[in-house]
Amino acid sequence: MAYMLAIANFHFFKFYTRMRKKHENNSCNEKDKDENLFKIILAIFLQEKKKYDCISSGSIMTASEEYLENLKPFQVGLPPHDPESNKKRYLLKDANGKKFDLEGTTKRFEHLLSLSGLFKHFIESKAAKDPKFRQVLDVLEENKANGKGKGKHQDVRRRKTEHEEDAELLKEEDSDDDESIEFQFRESPAYVNGQLRPYQIQGVNWLVSLHKNKIAGILADEMGLGKTLQTISFLGYLRYIEKIPGPFLVIAPKSTLNNWLREINRWTPDVNAFILQGDKEERAELIQKKLLGCDFDVVIASYEIIIREKSPLKKINWEYIIIDEAHRIKNEESMLSQVLREFTSRNRLLITGTPLQNNLHELWALLNFLLPDIFSDAQDFDDWFSSESTEEDQDKIVKQLHTVLQPFLLRRIKSDVETSLLPKKELNLYVGMSSMQKKWYKKILEKDLDAVNGSNGSKESKTRLLNIMMQLRKCCNHPYLFDGAEPGPPYTTDEHLVYNAAKLQVLDKLLKKLKEEGSRVLIFSQMSRLLDILEDYCYFRNYEYCRIDGSTAHEDRIQAIDDYNAPDSKKFCFLINDTCSRVSINLTSADVVVL
Repeated sequence: MAYMLAIANFHFFKFYTRMRKKHENNSCNEKDKDENLFKIILAIFLQEKKKYDCISSGSIMTASEEYLENLKPFQVGLPPHDPESNKKRYLLKDANGKKFDLEGTTKRFEHLLSLSGLFKHFIESKAAKDPKFRQVLDVLEENKANGKGKGKHQDVRRRKTEHEEDAELLKEEDSDDDESIEFQFRESPAYVNGQLRPYQIQGVNWLVSLHKNKIAGILADEMGLGKTLQTISFLGYLRYIEKIPGPFLVIAPKSTLNNWLREINRWTPDVNAFILQGDKEERAELIQKKLLGCDFDVVIASYEIIIREKSPLKKINWEYIIIDEAHRIKNEESMLSQVLREFTSRNRLLITGTPLQNNLHELWALLNFLLPDIFSDAQDFDDWFSSESTEEDQDKIVKQLHTVLQPFLLRRIKSDVETSLLPKKELNLYVGMSSMQKKWYKKILEKDLDAVNGSNGSKESKTRLLNIMMQLRKCCNHPYLFDGAEPGPPYTTDEHLVYNAAKLQVLDKLLKKLKEEGSRVLIFSQMSRLLDILEDYCYFRNYEYCRIDGSTAHEDRIQAIDDYNAPDSKKFCFLINDTCSRVSINLTSADVVVL
């Protein structure tokens, strides 16, 4: 250890000498850059020395103390972070005077054209309608003619003199042009309070690359791969590497707001985040003190709050707008989509596990929100990627679509990247019906034989048939879903609850076995009243459980999830209505799912 510290001393003072020599000949701006870099290197060196001193003296830092110590070098150079200083950066000077960023737009278009010539079609289409984008196209053509564009090759080979080669080598060694160097994390960032998996580090690098090229994107990893963590790590990059602490706006389903806040506080505890929620008076207080007072780094809000409080939110010049479960804006005519388009932001990020659900037009709506200057015309997009001709043409269109999406969309699935997970086992159990179920099943069919036999092809007959199908489903789940089926009064919670439903008979045996093995179970059902029956069953068998459905209050939902995930939790079952499972819910402590 002493040897390593001696080596570090040597390299530090070597670096210090070179920096000081160079510092004397630099301009003021370059001196400022060098001074900040020197401070960061000095902080890292002193931090490593402190670690060595702790080890030498026998004292051991806790994980929390070690994280805070590792964070100190990244805090060097952060802008002043008091509310008054934030107001100068956060608040819009002129909400109606949005300036056109010619340089940024040109850089974005140049990057896309270097990836594929297909983007030229969309850029030229936009330039034909907007003189500002015509100007961008002119700059791109001028750069291409002058050999400044990406990928332009000029053969200017000649033999260099010794003096020219020495000067070039020295210039490369002392070069401060970071833009020519692609920034990449090779390991989990030290500013994150934990360890990222390799594919998550790749995801953060992808987000950094998009940011460098001024391009918005869609993080579309399969559910469970840590899209939230990757996003938080990227916000940490903006804060600690690029020294942009905010303002950031995270928009998510109401049920996941607390999870976002919890994850931010866990992985980047130095970040000042708050949830904009509550009744009208509580929201007004938060808006006055936190939002317009600029006492925050990250605001987390639900879709409904975004619509209700659009007026104060529009006053902020957002650095990034991040939308979780972004398929909510797949309809460009929806109120949420229209309101979000009124907000000012330098960049945008969409998070969704299902970027394409029904048709290509919904995909265009997402791309239009991300990059309205490129994907501006829905009809043009639909015409370009829609064809009813030969199969060969269809294959060509699919390849073109992949090429267009590749720069904006990152999609990974568990089987490709999460090799540490054991393969999922799926088992389908087919069971018959109890005698009570057979009786009710026959009664339902005999009630409307005309609809069952399909003797009338009218719309009314189809509706009746659908109703019969629903009643049969209820019968197969549990006959007590019908009024009058349960024996009584008096009504008792007894063995009849189990033996009158074949599915519950199988579930009863399964849960007993899983309980003995130490497993924990999630039980899903589309029918809330079936969850009522399962609650009675859990009470009868003395199984501790949690439950959430569409009527569960937000605070109770969070409490139930926390209780189930708590260390050494005694909760065995979690009863969930299907409507609640359509958005992100973290129940990683369970290992068996029953549908």
